[in-house]
Amino acid sequence: MVTNDEGRAAREAKLEYLHDTLATTVEALVSAEDWVRALEFAARFRSRSFNNTLLIWVQHEAAFEAGKVPNPVPSHVAGYRQWQQLGRQVQKGQQGYMIFAPVTGRFASSNPADPSSWHRLGPREKHKVNEVVRTRMVGARPAYVWDVTQTEGDPIPETPAPKLLDGEAPAGLWGGLAAQVEALGFEVVQVSDAGQIGGADGLTDYTTRQVSVRTDVTEVNQVATLVHELAHVLMHDPKDEEARQHRGVREVEAESVALMIGAAHGLDTSGYTIPYVAGWASSVKDTEPAEVIKATGERVRKTALGILDRLDTFQVANGTPPGLTRELSDRVAPGTDAGRERPTVPSVPVVEPEIEPVTVFAGRGL
Repeated sequence: MVTNDEGRAAREAKLEYLHDTLATTVEALVSAEDWVRALEFAARFRSRSFNNTLLIWVQHEAAFEAGKVPNPVPSHVAGYRQWQQLGRQVQKGQQGYMIFAPVTGRFASSNPADPSSWHRLGPREKHKVNEVVRTRMVGARPAYVWDVTQTEGDPIPETPAPKLLDGEAPAGLWGGLAAQVEALGFEVVQVSDAGQIGGADGLTDYTTRQVSVRTDVTEVNQVATLVHELAHVLMHDPKDEEARQHRGVREVEAESVALMIGAAHGLDTSGYTIPYVAGWASSVKDTEPAEVIKATGERVRKTALGILDRLDTFQVANGTPPGLTRELSDRVAPGTDAGRERPTVPSVPVVEPEIEPVTVFAGRGL
């Protein structure tokens, strides 16, 4: 029989292994090409945190190389009991992919506005009549997910993939993005060529509250530019002190969001994104390009997810098996991982790039 101390030690060992695996995987993002591959993968597993996406990626890749799974890229992943909900069973001998999952606790307060008033409730402790109760994450634990190819049983519905002609943008994508820009108080202006906006593909002017996009390029390029500028509006308002970072970081973040939105719609924008990200990441003084791009992963994912959630366009699957239902106790807030196996974001070092004053303009293509 395993004692509490032995169980705790085993759990800590697994968490340490996860942190080491994550650190090694992040360090492997040494080029713009690697970063783009990671973002494209994350776009197809966007219901998972960025760090857990990387963990799934590297473990599935190892399973494929060992001949344990038939495909180099997973399609749908879920927990053991979640697969059972769908009438499928994990095959004997198939090892799950270890990820981070949250450990939560209940906290109560009679004055929620006062941070010091909150106190943690015991497992069966009831709150007082005048208290508000909220659940918060207090730690992390290891959990496991399996790819659909590691399971057998009832078939799951195949999610259709968008089919687009070369250079064609998905129906409704431009309108949906433009509506989000306008909802933030900016006017979308279409210009005939780059010469009207200083040689850029797009430009965000925080003074006039205008987002300009050139129209003498393909539809794909136009929507990619528009989402790039929308990312600037959402993430890099000059009034926000957190946005006052090196322009190279801002451009990497905005273009990474554009790539994720494109990938979620079946678009390939890597031909533009790779040199763009590589150029701007290299421009950050005293910081290695890999350090710049790896520090933005979860921030990019959350921004992209917020944009996608407000679109009614046809999007590729997000990594959660179609038809999966959850018990009420398993339901989670939008933008977080699903189910009891839902991972959380572990602490990783954050790069502190050179700070530079934010200018009025932020353009794509300059």
